Amino acid sequence: MSLGSYVVTGGSSGIGRAAALLLAEKGGSVGILDVQDDAAEDTAQEARRIGAADARAYHCDVTDEAEVQATLAKVRTELGAPRGLFANAGIDRGGLLHELSLARWESVIQTNLTGVFLTCKHVLAAMIDAGNGGSIVCTSSPGGFVAFSAGGAAAYSASKGGISSLVRCMAVDYAQYGIRVNAVVPGPTETPLMWANVPEGERARVRETVSAETPLGRLADPSEPAQAVVWLLSDAASYVTGSHLICDGGVLAKAALSV
Repeated sequence: MSLGSYVVTGGSSGIGRAAALLLAEKGGSVGILDVQDDAAEDTAQEARRIGAADARAYHCDVTDEAEVQATLAKVRTELGAPRGLFANAGIDRGGLLHELSLARWESVIQTNLTGVFLTCKHVLAAMIDAGNGGSIVCTSSPGGFVAFSAGGAAAYSASKGGISSLVRCMAVDYAQYGIRVNAVVPGPTETPLMWANVPEGERARVRETVSAETPLGRLADPSEPAQAVVWLLSDAASYVTGSHLICDGGVLAKAALSV
């Protein structure tokens, strides 16, 4: 891996944890930012065990600019200037739009979209100051391109569509600094977020349905989209910016109609 630190938000579980551990295996120094302190520390301990140059957990609410700025400053002091960022922290709280409370809408937009904005803002400033370029990957979703058939995902989809637009703008604005910005687009993946709006008793049925409707016939393991993230962060993707690496098992390639 390139010199410098790698920052992962939402790194305590799911794709964020998987990406942090893959970066650790390559010898990177990894800062794991999350509001789930114990789980983030567990990720950091595992990252150190499997070969990270250093790995530390940091409590960080990505909706709080002062906390984001202070946390990233601490990461830079303890792990070095950021070379890569995986802006991944997100939530999914569903509901039909006419029934959706303003508080629920704002919680999704603030975490998913404003959180990416704040994290990228302060990492970009640090990258420019360090003068070594860098790579940023943000987590989008098929929901940023099409509506989910199950419905009730207006806030989540709007936040992910905003992330996709933000990625394109950042890629153009920061290319002059040698900073690449891309998005990963995971499909159905076995993560806690996948089941955020599904009652536990219905998960087996929903898993079976989703698997049947996904061209590859299964949900992804978190390590699969995480591999895409690590590739985008690496020098192997040195001429890739402003792109979306779709890792969705074929979901976006398939029409909803069965005939």
